[in-house]
Amino acid sequence: MKKTPFNQIHKDMGAKMTDFGGWEMPVEYTSIIEEHNAVRNQCGLFDVSHMGQILVSGENAAKSLQKIITNDLQKLEPGKIIYTPICNFDGGIIDDLLVYYLDREEYLLVVNASNIEKDFNWIKKQLLEKTQAENLSDEYAMLALQGPQSKKILTQLTDIDLNTLDYYRFRRAKAAGIKMIISRTGYTGELGYELYFKPEASEKIWKELMEAGSDFGLKACGLGSRDTLRLEKIYPLYGNDIDESTNPYEAGLSWTVALNKGDFIGRNKLKEIKENCCQRKLVPFKITGRGIARRGYEVYAGGEKIGKVTSGSYSPSLEQGIGLAYLKREYEEAGTEVRIRFRNREISAEVEAGAFV
Repeated sequence: MKKTPFNQIHKDMGAKMTDFGGWEMPVEYTSIIEEHNAVRNQCGLFDVSHMGQILVSGENAAKSLQKIITNDLQKLEPGKIIYTPICNFDGGIIDDLLVYYLDREEYLLVVNASNIEKDFNWIKKQLLEKTQAENLSDEYAMLALQGPQSKKILTQLTDIDLNTLDYYRFRRAKAAGIKMIISRTGYTGELGYELYFKPEASEKIWKELMEAGSDFGLKACGLGSRDTLRLEKIYPLYGNDIDESTNPYEAGLSWTVALNKGDFIGRNKLKEIKENCCQRKLVPFKITGRGIARRGYEVYAGGEKIGKVTSGSYSPSLEQGIGLAYLKREYEEAGTEVRIRFRNREISAEVEAGAFV
């Protein structure tokens, strides 16, 4: 398994480790619930160095990316970030990623760990002339500082005024004396920042962040709480809720598809999907009975199979089971009662209107 620069730190702190897409990553340090609640109420620190970074640069970098992504690159300006899927020619989601506008001819793409090679190879094939793609994933370590106290903690270490850093913006700055990119982004739904820096500075930055956060309830957090936090906000997870067999419209990501920007990969198919309406929709649900729904469980209504669970877990904030499932369109309305079936057992559930917290 691959290891991030923080691997030994995790083990020294007693983290429970697991294989996540070929990476040895911490699931939890104390408990998923404790770490989840720390992020919602104080602050949590996540190692996300397994994420990939791909630099697209050159004279036609913007034109190339406008062809590759579904969102509109013209929304960007230096220092700004957009979230976007990249799709295949059939409209299936190859990955969902962030695009950082570094400079007029330089864009940094932050991609999911399991898709680094796939994305890199796909992007290289689609580039126009006078444009290059470089896989810089080994040149970055990455931490996510997430929670209501994150600004107070990071302010102690950085040389910039974080009050001037708006959501989905980034700055080149220093923290703990180390040059880095600080972005106002995250995957928890809370105030937070993601930090990109050279791997050799990892131990110093982790130590100084933990010390700066000691009076603010900062806890080291693993992938377990990262999953429950994103699920409460109904953020899709690649490989669970979205993949190449799903499209942005049925996944609730229609706002990331700019059909009017001109031609791009998958546009014709996505236009057709939009015009004909999706046959299914990714919807959130909460468990109204007893039990937890898991990925792959089938969903029924009136004795008819209407869909399948893609993500499911216990919500520490709600203290009940929640999840996401693709259901037939006629069952997507909030309040719709459904039954989730696993083997010979059924769990009662209800479709929700939006994010749980």
